[in-house]
Amino acid sequence: MMKAIILKGFGGVENLVKTDLPVQDISDNDVLVKVKAIGINPVDIKTRKGKGLADTLKEYDPIILGWDVSGIITRTGKSVKTLKEGDEVFGMINFPGHGKTYSEYVAAPEAHLALKPANISYEEAAAASMAAITAWQILKEKLKIKHGDKILIHAASGGVGHFAVQMAKYLGAVVTGTASGDNKEFVFSLGASVHIDYEKYLFEDLLNDMDYVVDMIGGKYNDRSLEVLKPGGTIISIPSGASENIAEKAAAKGMNGYFFRVHSDGGNMKEIANLLERGVVKSFISKTFSFDEIRSAHLQIETGKTKGKIVVRMD
Repeated sequence: MMKAIILKGFGGVENLVKTDLPVQDISDNDVLVKVKAIGINPVDIKTRKGKGLADTLKEYDPIILGWDVSGIITRTGKSVKTLKEGDEVFGMINFPGHGKTYSEYVAAPEAHLALKPANISYEEAAAASMAAITAWQILKEKLKIKHGDKILIHAASGGVGHFAVQMAKYLGAVVTGTASGDNKEFVFSLGASVHIDYEKYLFEDLLNDMDYVVDMIGGKYNDRSLEVLKPGGTIISIPSGASENIAEKAAAKGMNGYFFRVHSDGGNMKEIANLLERGVVKSFISKTFSFDEIRSAHLQIETGKTKGKIVVRMD
């Protein structure tokens, strides 16, 4: 048996209930991971409330939320080739699907994992799963950021944002980040050249001729961001901050607009592991909760004011 947090109906945090369940079965291509830490993301909260991936998960019983994991492999399927028992691993599991990482043991596809660098903790590895792979897939694969590109990153001090700033800087971009005044020095420390305090200034009054905008907020931010893009520029909006018709609105102005949803990819995780090992990218964890405090972790993410990442440590 294993400890797990199940979701007893979509709604408030009181629906997150700790229980005992049989240890997850593994298929031929899976490994069983003894969980050391998990990351909590905005999609966890949206799904718990009945949005996010709720439509995908509603047929499952029980529903176990969570996609970010780090831990130690305790068993391998017979077709697993690159990982072995005892390996320390991390990754984003089965997204978009049923990740089930809010549990003591997780069945994870070999293809969704990477070896955890020895120089980072389990907590730092779990933090650098969904948020880091989202930033990497947007910047490296979708936008193909190159040296000298000018990019605006909204919510630059948040989960995806703080990785995106570091990665964009590494790829050679000139980075502008929006964040509160309290997080100004943090945003600069990540590699941004310009910080804009969204509580004091309208970024569209200060910027123009940007090549790219990455928006984790959505709504009016999408419309306002189009004002600072140069002709042919591109805005990416991720689902947690989605607004309608971004592609059409961008096209009407001679620009490109896309929604982006991250997907599990072990190859990307290996690239992120390399960046972490080299110290090019670092996870900033603002607070760590115990497994029994997972409701509090959700409430912290719900504030919309989290600096960096929130991690839950398996007791």
